[in-house]
Amino acid sequence: MLVHPSSIDLSTRTLRFLAGELTSKRRDIGTRWRRLPVARQALIALAHLRCGETYAQLAAGFGIGIATVYRYIREAIEVLAALAPTLTEAMKTNQTKAFVILDGTLLPIDRIAADTAYYSGKHKRHGMNIQVLTDPFGRLLWASPALPGSPHDLTAARQLGIIAALAAAGLRCWADKAYQGAGGHVRVLFRGRRLKQWEHRHNTAHTKIRCLGEQAIATLKGWRLLRRLRCGTNRITNVVKAVVVLHHVSA
Repeated sequence: MLVHPSSIDLSTRTLRFLAGELTSKRRDIGTRWRRLPVARQALIALAHLRCGETYAQLAAGFGIGIATVYRYIREAIEVLAALAPTLTEAMKTNQTKAFVILDGTLLPIDRIAADTAYYSGKHKRHGMNIQVLTDPFGRLLWASPALPGSPHDLTAARQLGIIAALAAAGLRCWADKAYQGAGGHVRVLFRGRRLKQWEHRHNTAHTKIRCLGEQAIATLKGWRLLRRLRCGTNRITNVVKAVVVLHHVSA
């Protein structure tokens, strides 16, 4: 396999942060020796998450075995996922905001036609449903655990407890028409063909605010691994949590 120099569009602060967390992990479990130092392990994990590099590509580039790459990446993702905020913690932070924006997205996965639980009729493909909360400026605040792609966005938000948490916190939320019926604290577009003039103005203003939530989803998918996930579905939640943590560090 040919190997060539490459770069990752992340700051050295991100690398230092992950290396520091991995150092603490090695110290906690009493690791005496590893094939690569923590800085190289952190670099492998960042290349996988940010650039979508495969295990085989990373193994060739760093001169180690594929199984070792797998273990290094899995350990780094688990360390980062443990640092991700819970929904309760996110609600406490969000109470200082004027409002939040709720949106859902589908992370594509490799599945066969028989896996109907993962097939999204809206997107016409298999994937995992992720619910995202952003601040009024479109900055990513929190991302939910991954659910199979078939449920509707409102159903997913209710299953994850997001709607109930917003109501309990008394936090105003802007969302698209997929969340129609979520409750008075979740503001959506007016629907219908014969809308009044003020309803049209409301929809225009609402769309300008809500579209900022798309920026956070674009930021999330800037981590190329999330554009086409090939790992087991039970690992995707930790991958998303790890990306959120790294995004906050690099922001």
